[in-house]
Amino acid sequence: MKYYPINIDIRGKNAIIVGGGAVAERKCRTLLEAGAAVTVIAPRLSRGLRSLLEKGSISHCARDYRRGDLAGAFLVFAATGNRTISAAVAEEASDWRILANIADMPDRSDFTTPATVARGELLLTVSTGGKCPVLAREVREELHARYGEEYGEILRILGAVRDKLLASKKGCHAVKEILDSLVSHNLPGILRGDSLDSVDRLLREIAGPGFSLNELGLEKGKPE
Repeated sequence: MKYYPINIDIRGKNAIIVGGGAVAERKCRTLLEAGAAVTVIAPRLSRGLRSLLEKGSISHCARDYRRGDLAGAFLVFAATGNRTISAAVAEEASDWRILANIADMPDRSDFTTPATVARGELLLTVSTGGKCPVLAREVREELHARYGEEYGEILRILGAVRDKLLASKKGCHAVKEILDSLVSHNLPGILRGDSLDSVDRLLREIAGPGFSLNELGLEKGKPE
């Protein structure tokens, strides 16, 4: 295994993107969704990046990359299509020990960005180690069709159940048994096909009194 899979909290952290085209825009939108503070270094921006700039969502340095631009960055992305610039970005990132993703030079990258499917807090990722992004996208589409929005709602319910059980001083083994039982009872099918009263009945049957969507502080609303 070439890469070690890890999810990183980048909320409020500085991410620099060198490049202003379509690839840079895709990376920028993903970074913004994860809460990063994004600066784009490029003489020109795609229409989408200009829109993000006008909304105040990103910062923009309207020129070509210069050595020293990466100071203070947590993550760096190079997406210019210019291998000379890419190599320079990779070199500076290495000097500063900043993790870098170099779009056109995967051998100089410290990490790859997987294809993702997000369902609330449930995040499914697919990586081909940079070998074939097209295959990653195809598998992502299969996951997208297989795991609907109800899975995000399931995770929200299970998380609330877990928190309440732990707050009531239930032991870890008992908590695991209850969650295992809930997961085994086809919650996706219940959410897709039955009334939410069925969810409440299942919660009370397995977790006990005091466990319903309302008592867990969750709004009743079936996912689309």
